[in-house]
Amino acid sequence: MAFPYMEAVVGFMILMYLFETYLDMRQHVALKLPTLPKTLEGVISQEKFEKSRAYSLDKSHFHFIHEFVTIVTDSAMLYFGVLPWFWKKSGEFVTTVGLDAENEILHTLAFLAGLMIWSQITDLPFSLYSTFVIEARHGFNKQTPWLFFRDMIKGIFLSIIIGPPIVAAIIVIVQKGGPYLAIYLWAFTFGLSIVMMTLYPILIAPLFNKFTPLPDGQLREKIEKLASSLNFPLKKLFVVDGSTRSSHSNAYMYGFFKNKRIVLYDTLIQQCKNEEEIVAVIAHELGHWKLNHTVYTFVAMQILTLLQFGGYTLVRNSSDLFRSFGFDTQPVLIGLIIFQHTVIPLQQLVSFGLNLVSRSFEFQADAFAKKLGYASELRSGLVKLQEENLSAMNTDPWFSAYHYSHPPLVERLAALDEPDKKED
Repeated sequence: MAFPYMEAVVGFMILMYLFETYLDMRQHVALKLPTLPKTLEGVISQEKFEKSRAYSLDKSHFHFIHEFVTIVTDSAMLYFGVLPWFWKKSGEFVTTVGLDAENEILHTLAFLAGLMIWSQITDLPFSLYSTFVIEARHGFNKQTPWLFFRDMIKGIFLSIIIGPPIVAAIIVIVQKGGPYLAIYLWAFTFGLSIVMMTLYPILIAPLFNKFTPLPDGQLREKIEKLASSLNFPLKKLFVVDGSTRSSHSNAYMYGFFKNKRIVLYDTLIQQCKNEEEIVAVIAHELGHWKLNHTVYTFVAMQILTLLQFGGYTLVRNSSDLFRSFGFDTQPVLIGLIIFQHTVIPLQQLVSFGLNLVSRSFEFQADAFAKKLGYASELRSGLVKLQEENLSAMNTDPWFSAYHYSHPPLVERLAALDEPDKKED
């Protein structure tokens, strides 16, 4: 008797949903607490706390509904054989338009097009409610309906342009990869990630946002001086018009080797009146670079990707696995989808482990900025970001340990306030 892979996958998906819902409920209870954590008393204003609490509870209620609809939809699609039915119908569509359904690339592209349409239809109500109700209610949304749908249409066109060549390449690699398939797939995705990381900020991001050089002035001089002192090869310093879509704020850096760029959200500049707070936030980001956190994370992700492809090569020819999910053929894309579902337990463990590492990196980057003399400025900057973004002030320890890639504000402030250890 064949192993019931599909039933096992659906069962684990439901178990994970129940476990994560339990964590969500713990977090919901924490969000309802009427008082600030003692560490934040006198640091966060009562007005900001009340606004943060209301915003977090609204998002929490919405999250419960969204996750319930998602698990019901995903489980039903697997259990009732929607995927094999849709694969069959997509093949019939290819034949109807006069193309060869035996061509796996064409069949797969038709299947993905249908899934994309389905995804857009089912996700749209949630996206609209999140953006134009929750975010607008709490003063964050700056998008017009026109801008929202324009972004969505641009995203669809980019998928249509970029997606088919990538899908076709993967199918050909799997069909002709032989015993070194895992290495070929990894090499392709590695090269693709390098190309996308290079082209995205140059060609794709400007389609959605306007990037302008940070004007000359004290802020620019301070950031350039800090970068120079750390030998950070800063080539360009941009401001992005994040305020056209949201009043949330952030800063990030990108680029390879000697071509680094730093991007500040215009909302960050507006919210942090003290320029030293912005410089301290940049010092934290430069700490990630100086301590090689980005390199370590990238290498770890490449190793995990190679291991995943290795696992895929072991099961891709299992006819029992495909039949368990209702398929009498073994298409490349379907194999990848099924494999991703079967390794959900490992993915959850890996995700938890990466979050632990990421949180450790955040503490290290904070300590790096503190060592540069930005402790008080970083402290006030983190508080400002927490207040202006209305981030959750009370967090459940189990929830944050499982979900958060960044430590809660309380823990970061406590670490910054710790006296430096004296060297013997």
